[in-house]
Amino acid sequence: MARGRYRPCMPACVFCSIVEGAVPAQVVLDDPVAIAFLDTRPLFPGHVLLVPREHHETLTDLPAELVGPLFERAQRVAGAVQAAMGAAGSFVALNNTISQSVPHLHVHVVPRNRRHGLRGFFWPRTTYRDDTHASDVAASIRAALGSG
Repeated sequence: MARGRYRPCMPACVFCSIVEGAVPAQVVLDDPVAIAFLDTRPLFPGHVLLVPREHHETLTDLPAELVGPLFERAQRVAGAVQAAMGAAGSFVALNNTISQSVPHLHVHVVPRNRRHGLRGFFWPRTTYRDDTHASDVAASIRAALGSG
């Protein structure tokens, strides 16, 4: 499949643990291909991470037959994040190895508005006010996805 880097689950991988339900997360999408959940250190409320259910470390490790399905979900999540957060747009990106804090492929979907204070790629991380705030944001995105 993916040049020897595919594994159904990696015990030490926090994203695999989220996929399996062993680590709690504010999940906004969960289907046979992928799971999407709120980043615990978001750039802005509504910052979502989309990961394939299977363990693949980078985009180059992802089997070709999963690229389309994963990015179809990225497209849906981007629209839902924009709608739920009242954002003018979104930033959709992933890192391959460099700056990849968790070695499990993940797509960042970040709500964006003009003049929000981000310049270049030096972006300060924040937190949710509390668990209720995170839960409310996740519920809004799930509702925008139609799975709420």
